[in-house]
Amino acid sequence: MKGNFKYVCRYFSRNSIDVTPEVKNALNKQKPVIALESALITHGLPFPKNVETALEMEHIIKSHNIIPATIGIINGRVKAGMSPEQINVLGLSAEKKTVKVSRRDFPYVLSQGLNGGTTVSGTLVVANALGIKFFVTGGIGGVHIDGQNSLDVSADLIELSRCAIMVVSAGIKSILDIGRTLEYLETVGVCVASYDSNGEFPAFYTKQSGYKSVCNVTSPCEAAGLLEQCQNTGSGVLLAVPILEERIKKTEIDKAIKNARQMCEKQGIVGKNITPFVLSEVSRLTKGLSMDTNISLLKNNSLVGSKIAMEYYSKLSSTSKSIFEVKKSMKKSTKSPVVIGGSNIDYVLQVDEDLKIYEE
Repeated sequence: MKGNFKYVCRYFSRNSIDVTPEVKNALNKQKPVIALESALITHGLPFPKNVETALEMEHIIKSHNIIPATIGIINGRVKAGMSPEQINVLGLSAEKKTVKVSRRDFPYVLSQGLNGGTTVSGTLVVANALGIKFFVTGGIGGVHIDGQNSLDVSADLIELSRCAIMVVSAGIKSILDIGRTLEYLETVGVCVASYDSNGEFPAFYTKQSGYKSVCNVTSPCEAAGLLEQCQNTGSGVLLAVPILEERIKKTEIDKAIKNARQMCEKQGIVGKNITPFVLSEVSRLTKGLSMDTNISLLKNNSLVGSKIAMEYYSKLSSTSKSIFEVKKSMKKSTKSPVVIGGSNIDYVLQVDEDLKIYEE
């Protein structure tokens, strides 16, 4: 990849990353690409639902003439864009030790030649290095319950502040402290918006979390405008899309999460192992309803993200054409040139007889 690939090599050596020809071609031609994480394959959903869901998300994106780039690690090599066979390898994590890969985990997983499912932060690192502007996922990580004391805060939040990428999700995982996570996102300068929800910030499994979004957009065009302006700030956009249909009452899901967290504490599960354990336990306690909801919102987020990406790149294409037309017309123009002066201040120096210098 001319240009973009050199930037990737600031993070990964040429011998540790594979970018598919489809992804390379799309990026070089400024065509839409949507990144997808692989932690949902390795740690989010059970086999075969994990592989089926990942492939269905790719199919939804492809149906909009957009290239999906599922990002993961196989045998110590970063994959930007994966074949169905490679996705299946990650789905069968029992065959080889598979690590949940955040930004900090790349050195170990790559040097040991392991398989890895990239989290939101891990996926953002690769997507940002490649110049991918859109990323679709289920829910991002955040401040854990009692995070103000444990300091257990997901690296997803810091990485969002570093990458001018739109993350289309169902908000923040509802097993976390949503209020404190939103406060943290404000502190690190991430634009948070809800999508067509009257300003209500969704809570992953349910449409309402009890918190309001700073802004609300109602169309792919408005959402694309957010990302367009965020290119000036260098930080990303978290677009929270409410689920289409609530399959579980908020009281039921809150009770299941509470019970799952109590089990987590009793078993001494900590760190990055908390989220997959609690999600699995919540699925068991809700008799699979939470997993069905998770799969449903992943597909819907893929649809919404695709529509926004199409709008964004349509605007980008129009802008490029208009700039080209301006340059073309300037070449053909026979009118006199116009000279535009700068606004810098000129300094006039005067030297007196004692060789003292004065500024005017």
